[in-house]
Amino acid sequence: MMLRGVAHSAKDTFTLLLARSQYRNPGLNFPSVWTEVMKRSFPIHSTYTTDTKSREENKKTIESLYRLSVDIKKIRRLKEWVLLQDVAYVKEIADILKEMGADETTVANILERCPEAILHTPAEINSQRTLWQLVCQNENQLIKLIEQFPESFFTTQYHENQKANILFFQELGLKNNIITRFLTGAPSIFCNPVEKNKNVIETLQRNYLSLGGSDANMKIWIMKLLSQNPFILLNSSTTIQENLEFLQKNDFSDHEVLQLLSKLKGFIFHLTPTTMQKSMLYSKNVFKCSDQELKQLVLKCPALLYYSVPVLEERLEGLLKEGISVAQIRDTPMVLELTTQIVQYRIKKLSALGYDIKSGNLASLNGTKKDFEVNYGRIQSKKERPIFNPVAPVHIEE
Repeated sequence: MMLRGVAHSAKDTFTLLLARSQYRNPGLNFPSVWTEVMKRSFPIHSTYTTDTKSREENKKTIESLYRLSVDIKKIRRLKEWVLLQDVAYVKEIADILKEMGADETTVANILERCPEAILHTPAEINSQRTLWQLVCQNENQLIKLIEQFPESFFTTQYHENQKANILFFQELGLKNNIITRFLTGAPSIFCNPVEKNKNVIETLQRNYLSLGGSDANMKIWIMKLLSQNPFILLNSSTTIQENLEFLQKNDFSDHEVLQLLSKLKGFIFHLTPTTMQKSMLYSKNVFKCSDQELKQLVLKCPALLYYSVPVLEERLEGLLKEGISVAQIRDTPMVLELTTQIVQYRIKKLSALGYDIKSGNLASLNGTKKDFEVNYGRIQSKKERPIFNPVAPVHIEE
């Protein structure tokens, strides 16, 4: 099967990319990783040979692509194996795309980005077209999605699972625009049997209620959690249960566990009790605090729980090199959500205004890029504003 094992590989890929993003992005901006995950979640078609040695290109395929103004050199460079297949449906797939409203340039772009599309039968693509129409407003929206995310649309091997999951998400109350985001940004969750996804949702619902959540808010909480992090469905119910139990064993109250789940957008389920324990122990040693004080720090800055020890070490060392004290970091632990490079950049900008970060409040460093620019603007305005002396004489020209 084309996507055999894709759910597992997508999860592993996501974890790897998320770890990398910790060095590049401030805060916990997880959705930014979705597109890259999607691009790396598609293994090479195992139903087609990828051996390019001692094989000739299909001349009919080449001619058909040439007539559509497709950049054949690009396909040769990236996925030459597609051109070696004995059977291809170039004209048929192009005609279907044109029926949906794609012009010649759009058709060429789609086939260049996802040349394996021509290896699907017209029946498969028409079935996929009907399926995606369940969540698209019209074919104009559909063709735009196909042009942006062709790999997602042309993944047809799990068609029945995709259909069942779309209907399930609709029954759950997710809006169609959210479901299209899942189809394009997190396609691997649709490869799961719907029963598996239902089981994960039921586990989340059960735990939400047991932690003190209300029936009235449960649906909203689940939908928000899914919209922020659909990859939660790649976890097992056992993993979810183990991680929640770990937090409870570390004396986090039910309300505090729910608080952490909301702040971390459910990404806590991508961790393990072992990694969380190591991160907490590292923070406890660095800040020389009691278990209760550590808990309050984690609630204030969930990054202490989420980020691995190597990431925390690197960021702490970067702050100390800038002359910032451990006491300052303990007072404003959220600064550890920022990469060393971002911290250095912000300190440099603030220093240019005469702001001494060593003796000042680290809160000026915190937040998103937009938050920082607002704070920077306030400090700059305050510095440039002339000091008003109410007792100074007023000179008036006569």
